[in-house]
Amino acid sequence: MKTSLAFLLDALLGLCVSSMLLQIIIPELTGLSIAPVIIIPTTILWLAIALLRKASIGLLFVSSKNERPLPNNVRAHMGWIAFCTSIVAGWIVTDISPVEFFSSEGLQGAGRIFGALLTPEFDVLPAALDAMVVTIFTALMATIVAVPLSFLLSFPAARNVMTGGAIERTIYVLLRAVLNIMRSMEPIIWAIIFSVWVGIGPFAGMLALVVHTVASLTKQYSEQIEDVDQGPLEAISATGANRLQVLWFAVVPQCVIPFLSFTIYRWDINVRMATIIGFVGGGGIGTLLTQYQGLAKYNEVGTLVILITLVVWTLDVASARVREALR
Repeated sequence: MKTSLAFLLDALLGLCVSSMLLQIIIPELTGLSIAPVIIIPTTILWLAIALLRKASIGLLFVSSKNERPLPNNVRAHMGWIAFCTSIVAGWIVTDISPVEFFSSEGLQGAGRIFGALLTPEFDVLPAALDAMVVTIFTALMATIVAVPLSFLLSFPAARNVMTGGAIERTIYVLLRAVLNIMRSMEPIIWAIIFSVWVGIGPFAGMLALVVHTVASLTKQYSEQIEDVDQGPLEAISATGANRLQVLWFAVVPQCVIPFLSFTIYRWDINVRMATIIGFVGGGGIGTLLTQYQGLAKYNEVGTLVILITLVVWTLDVASARVREALR
C-alpha cells in the first residue's frame, strides 16, 4: 500500500515538474510552444529514474520515521530540481518585475497613495467607529456560536475517542473529511455564499466566520484531546465509569485551559477576518473600506486603515496577555 502511494506521489510530482518545465519555463525563455503530449514521456522518465535509482521522493512522505529510506544523492538532486523548477515557474506566472517596482512612474504612484493614506480625513471617524463596532461584534458572536459546536464535534473527531468499532471509525473519517472541506474554503468564499443566502450584511459575515471557526477549532480541540495523558482515563475507567463519564472527568479537565487559549486566539483571528469578509458583503468596516477605496478617496481609506490597525493591535495585545495568564 505504501509503495503504491509513493509511486502515485512520484508520478504527480513528475507530472508537475514536467508541466512547469515544458509549458511555462521553456516557452517563456525560448518563445517555443511545446505540445502538452510531451509531458507524458517526461513524466515517465522521472518515474524511471526514481525507481531504477531507488530515489523515490514519495517514500519520504508515506514512510514512518524508522522506515524512511537512506539518504540518496539522486533523490536529493531530484528534490532540488523540483524545488528550483517551482521557484522559476512561480516567478514567471506571477509576473514578478523588480524593474517595474522600482521604476520612477511606479514610485511616483506609490508616493501619491501613501501620501493620501498618511493624511487621513477624520470627518469619517464617526461612521468608521460604528462600522468597527459591527466588525468586532460580528467576530465575537461568530466565536460564541462556534465554540459549543466545536466542543461537541471535537470528541468524535478525536482518534483516541472513536475506537469502538467500524461505525465509530467511519464517523471519525467522515467528520474529518467534512471539516477539512469546510476549512479549505476561506471565510471570504463562505461570505459570498451566505451573502446570497441571507443577504448582504453582518449576519452573512457572522455565518461565514462560524463555519470556518467550527472547522478550525474542532481540529485544534480534537488534536488536544488526542494528546491527553492516558493515566486518568485508565484510572476512571477502572472504577466502572461509562464512556461519557470518562470523557467528562478524565479528558475535559486536561483540555479546559488549552481550549480557552485556542478560543481567545481564534476570536483574535476572527476580528481580522471580519474586516476582510466585509469586502464581499460581510458588513462592518470592510464594506466601508471597499466603498471609499472604489471611489479613490484614499484620505478616508487612510483613516479606516489607522483605526483597523489600532483596534487589531489592541486586541492582539489583550488576547496575548489573557492566553499567557491561562498557561
